[in-house]
Amino acid sequence: MTEVSDGVLHTLFHSDQGGHEQVVLCQDRASGLKAVIAIHSTALGPALGGTRFYPYATEAEAVADALNLARGMSYKNAMAGLDHGGGKAVIIGDPDRDKTEELLLAYGRFVASLGGRYVTACDVGTYVADMDVVARECRWTTGRSPENGGAGDSSVLTAFGVYQGMRASAQHLWGDPSLRDRRVGIAGVGKVGHHLVEHLRAEGAEVVITDVREEAVRRILDRHPVGVTSVADTEALIRVEGLDIYAPCALGGALDDDSVPVLTAKVVCGAANNQLAHPGVEKDLADRGILYAPDYVVNAGGVIQVADELHGFDFERCKAKAAKIYDTTLAIFARAKADGVPPAAAADRIAEQRMHEAAAKRGR
Repeated sequence: MTEVSDGVLHTLFHSDQGGHEQVVLCQDRASGLKAVIAIHSTALGPALGGTRFYPYATEAEAVADALNLARGMSYKNAMAGLDHGGGKAVIIGDPDRDKTEELLLAYGRFVASLGGRYVTACDVGTYVADMDVVARECRWTTGRSPENGGAGDSSVLTAFGVYQGMRASAQHLWGDPSLRDRRVGIAGVGKVGHHLVEHLRAEGAEVVITDVREEAVRRILDRHPVGVTSVADTEALIRVEGLDIYAPCALGGALDDDSVPVLTAKVVCGAANNQLAHPGVEKDLADRGILYAPDYVVNAGGVIQVADELHGFDFERCKAKAAKIYDTTLAIFARAKADGVPPAAAADRIAEQRMHEAAAKRGR
């Protein structure tokens, strides 16, 4: 066994970041599928979380990502008030090159084999059309198209929830939830980020964007010739003078030992999962006087939507639930102040309490 694999197993069985109930390695040689399904907790109900399709450098890296993402989903679902535990799946490969109908069907069979312990949905590299294919083999699939009985694109409510988190952050820090004339930097204007731009511009915020894909930036600038500007990359974005809010909306690990010391924003509130690169970053943010809105709290709009799909989707009902992210975020800031801890720690405490109480009721 390699040293890296030993590290993954240590994370799973011995570290505070572990504690997962089940990890499934999936392979279908005919289609080329290689996937990892991680179930962190079913204390609150069946594990719910998306499927990420990404060209990981190694299989060990894929397993580690699945573990981290699944754990994050347990906390996200708990804070969103859902009767679901946390799980996540990753498919190893380049979605533009390796994704096929046969591969997705094979993946659906693996999810179905878990008998409902894990409910899947979209994530980075997967889309509504992909979930329609997976659902042909697995009834525990959400994020499907309306034509196939689903709720459609969950990024709409994900962006709405992040927007509510920004409003709560503004209320807490500046005493007013309005974002008018605030300068907001968004790193990543893909599925979620471009919807977030719409909310911010509708309220009169000034927006600065960046994305690794030039076409994504161009789409935003063409639609908003006034009030939106772009910078070359994230390194430039976090250094923009006068930035009020920084919104990481791409992959995780955006807040680390290099970015936090140079960040100009007074608030961090974005859609990306696992924004804190390692434990301790939340304290570094607090020490610099930067208010951090915990990622799994503010980006829960999407999971609220896909969870509702399991019971007969109603968009307005979901939007009303997602709007409560505003109140939840304010409650976390209040708890953080009362406990004398960073907001990330306060959110963890609230989520862990709910999971613990649910497990106790079920005699676990």
